[in-house]
Amino acid sequence: MMIKAPSVLSVAAMVLAALLAGCSSRDDTHDARLKAAGADRSLPALLKVADPRIGEVKAGPCKGCHTLDAGGPDLGGPNLHGIYGSPMGRNRPAFAYSAALRDANGHWDDATLDAWLRNPQALVPGTYMQFGGISDPLDRADIIAYLRTQKN
Repeated sequence: MMIKAPSVLSVAAMVLAALLAGCSSRDDTHDARLKAAGADRSLPALLKVADPRIGEVKAGPCKGCHTLDAGGPDLGGPNLHGIYGSPMGRNRPAFAYSAALRDANGHWDDATLDAWLRNPQALVPGTYMQFGGISDPLDRADIIAYLRTQKN
């Protein structure tokens, strides 16, 4: 009996299924934390109930293009360790940021990260970042809480 090697397409499908399985981890505290944030659900209120451990899990898909470890390499995107509080487009001097991001003249603070995670192209038109954004404001707050813990 001859064993047939898997096609590139079937391997890609298996990888995609594995990635999606990792993204589907449930956050059983989401609704309770959202309620605790109050009716206005402002970013400061959401950050009070944000959980960096949950944010680390939710940032998992980011690791397809970014490392988040101290001393980690740049990949398709720059290493994000120590990004919180740093100037936009300048955290990793050797990384080839877009001119749009280098010229943004901002810092990666809570509000900027929230806007970036919601829609990078809307915040910095012309950025190289190809990412559809995260619609859930608590998910964004969790990721921001995680990024705050990743200090140089």
